[in-house]
Amino acid sequence: MNPTFSRRLLVAGLSLLALGAAQAQTALDAITKSKTIKIAIPTDYPPYGFVGPDMKPQGLDVAMAELIAAKLGVKAELVPVTSANRIPYLQTKKADLVISTLGKNPEREKVINFSAAYAPFYQAVFAAKSLSIKSWADLAGKTVAVTRGAMEDQELAKVAPPSLEYRRFEDNNATIAAFAAGQTQLLATSAAVAGNLMQRNPGLNTEYKLLLKDSPCFIGVAKGEDALLAKVNQIIAAAKASGELEALSKKWLGRSAGELPL
Repeated sequence: MNPTFSRRLLVAGLSLLALGAAQAQTALDAITKSKTIKIAIPTDYPPYGFVGPDMKPQGLDVAMAELIAAKLGVKAELVPVTSANRIPYLQTKKADLVISTLGKNPEREKVINFSAAYAPFYQAVFAAKSLSIKSWADLAGKTVAVTRGAMEDQELAKVAPPSLEYRRFEDNNATIAAFAAGQTQLLATSAAVAGNLMQRNPGLNTEYKLLLKDSPCFIGVAKGEDALLAKVNQIIAAAKASGELEALSKKWLGRSAGELPL
């Protein structure tokens, strides 16, 4: 082979290797370099995430985002999201992590990765005490308010009768407002959000009816970001051992974190 041609091949090969190394930079590398991590959080889902009197986000998920950033030694850039756009934000790199009451299921595991669980969470169907709901069959012909794309939207579709009429809203505030205004007979949401509704609107006489899913909260990480996922899991394990996760759960949910799955 011509020596000059061989040298050109060698230079071209080294250039491709260098390009590949540059493209292989992980999200964790970028976070460490910029000293900032973009974390998607809810602002319409108390007590996990909401806007406080000072107009700043607060809640369990916000506190968890700040804990992750602090343990990484970087600044948290909080990115408000809804149930419908939180996974797309992760996939399009608008966020490095999603800490937004994210439940884990096989469909979501196809497109993103999940950390160990960091907080308890469950969804259920709620309605006025005067409405008799004993089984899924009792939902027939009724109306339900639910947030589009949320876990409860997906889970309800698996068990509800075909005649249940869904009224889907783009965020949780709109969902709760519709039920509170009497636009629907039923509400499918988390126990925490329903509890907040009951406290603020005792006249509605709302109560728990049927369990949809016991679904702890996990942190969403983009596919391929194994280094970031491993680091997040280390932080969660340490916070669990130190009692920090338990403290967050008691502060924001008024209940123990319990046995959280890995």
